[in-house]
Amino acid sequence: MVAWYDNLYKLILTGISGVGKSNAMSRFARNEFSSESTSTIGVEFEIKNLEIDNHIVEVSIWDFAAEEKFRVIVPA
Repeated sequence: MVAWYDNLYKLILTGISGVGKSNAMSRFARNEFSSESTSTIGVEFEIKNLEIDNHIVEVSIWDFAAEEKFRVIVPA
């Protein structure tokens, strides 16, 4: 399978609960913001494709809940 993008970046958002990780992801990926959003349960995922200098860049964004069980993923 041939990728249709030139570069792929993976961004993982981690941190304490309530700081705005989900809203930052939503704002970047879909240009949406909700002041009444709820806490993430598990993992949320978004993909954003950008064209930069005639190159297609794909950014995959992973938003992990601020739970202890997801902290083992950060070093990986």
